[in-house]
Amino acid sequence: MIRPSAVLLALALAGMSLAGCDAAHPAATRPVAGAVTDMTAFDAFIATHPTPDQFKATYPDVMLVLPGTMATREFRHDNSRYFAQLDAEGRITGGKFM
Repeated sequence: MIRPSAVLLALALAGMSLAGCDAAHPAATRPVAGAVTDMTAFDAFIATHPTPDQFKATYPDVMLVLPGTMATREFRHDNSRYFAQLDAEGRITGGKFM
């Protein structure tokens, strides 16, 4: 006979493993108006490796410049233009403001 504690342990482990299944996809966040001012929140968002569409939905006022896109290189001091680096899947893995 199977002990109830063993069944509860198995269910708890199964639940914990399923809870992280979608952890690679960033949760829906509210759009952030204007240029980026909270770098901690921005860095945490980029660490989720968002798609360009997710970036544009979350930071609609920040110009996203993807590799291969032509853009002027004037320096902006307000974090309003982000030059992104992409992985093989097209997700943003890093970049810099310019």
